[in-house]
Amino acid sequence: MKLLKALAFFLALFSAPAFAGPEAFHPGDAIPDYGRIADVDNEYPIAEGTEFHVAFDLAEAGEPGEVNRGLESLARFINMHAAAGVPAEDIHLAVVIHGGATHDVTNDAHYEPLKEMPNANAALVAALNEHGVRIYVCGQSAAYNDVSNDDLLPGVTMALSAMTAHAQLQQEGYTLNPF
Repeated sequence: MKLLKALAFFLALFSAPAFAGPEAFHPGDAIPDYGRIADVDNEYPIAEGTEFHVAFDLAEAGEPGEVNRGLESLARFINMHAAAGVPAEDIHLAVVIHGGATHDVTNDAHYEPLKEMPNANAALVAALNEHGVRIYVCGQSAAYNDVSNDDLLPGVTMALSAMTAHAQLQQEGYTLNPF
């Protein structure tokens, strides 16, 4: 009887659904080089016709030579929702960059002398631009960090401040992503 119980225990253990770890993440179809996603058995479906207007806030700098995880979250959002069937034209994203992340959206002429390597975020910013992501940098943080409009990567717009950009985006119907 003990042997039968032990056998039943091991069968239950090995037949239980496995929880996947990092290996469950794969490239998305929209931006395959960034924003890896996992397939999810979603019990809170996205209603047909849903249109997203989401603003992200990014103040934390990425490590030199690495893509900023906050910027990559935008690619993940696009990839997840495209995989869930949301049409690209219904995904409207913006990111407001300030603080230490300010340098992460500058060109190599500005970035390289500071970090001693090219900006690893440039290709991701270009990919986000291709998907219509609005990228704003806080003018106050830019002034503090000696960043001019000419120092910004293509597609990055100087705003008066992060506070102003968020207020304007909210007036346009964007919700603030809390992550």
